[in-house]
Amino acid sequence: MKIASYNINGINARLDNLLRWLAEAKPDVVCLQELKAPDDRFPWKALLAAGYHSIWHGQKSWNGVAILSSYGEIQETRRGLDGDPNDLHSRYIEAFINGIVIGCLYLPNGNPFPGPKFDYKLKWIKRLTKHAKKLNGFDLPVALVGDYNIMPTELDTYKPEKYIDNALFRPEARKLWQILLSQGWTDAFRKMYPEQRIYTFWDYLRNAYQRDAGLRLDHFLLNHKLADKLQSATVEKHVRGWAHSSDHAPVWIEISEARAPHPS
Repeated sequence: MKIASYNINGINARLDNLLRWLAEAKPDVVCLQELKAPDDRFPWKALLAAGYHSIWHGQKSWNGVAILSSYGEIQETRRGLDGDPNDLHSRYIEAFINGIVIGCLYLPNGNPFPGPKFDYKLKWIKRLTKHAKKLNGFDLPVALVGDYNIMPTELDTYKPEKYIDNALFRPEARKLWQILLSQGWTDAFRKMYPEQRIYTFWDYLRNAYQRDAGLRLDHFLLNHKLADKLQSATVEKHVRGWAHSSDHAPVWIEISEARAPHPS
């Protein structure tokens, strides 16, 4: 089973690229972020024609998350996180697909630091951590997938000293990442590449892609029921080089097929 994540950075503007990649890579499940489209503008018909059912939580101009599946109709289990009834951002959607609970998330960027956007980021991570603990209590395999907007270690950026005061690399956010992992989650890419610099994002500025001046922002966290089934992890860097591409590359993991009981 191939589970992918792709911050598409505007689904309608880059729909051709998305469809091209889906046809090329043939993932089974895809978590999309930064749709930048309201619900009524989500291109579900084009995706269905390509063989993917969809659930989505859109937002005009900003944010937005979706899950695609080639397995058929998707059972949505949640959208949004508890803990802030005034938070209207579309950043989390969750589904049960082929025996696995899959949470698709777009964690807040948090810049500029310091400021209210960074404070919101930290609060959002805490809300995610609380929900993740609940998921971990289920007797089901779980994957939390998406753009976390966190570089957990110095291996996750081409130039750590440049990002000292960047919300993506601030110690406050990285500490909360470690607290989340301490629940028993496995960082899939670090499990497969414990010492290697792996990037999933290259800025549009200063020829970052051509210089391979990248960041690792897109992560797969797997609970103990799923981590042992991990077989591979791949960044499709070449897609970032396509014309009109997102600044993120699609990333995916492959896990051994194993169906679980239906959630009650």
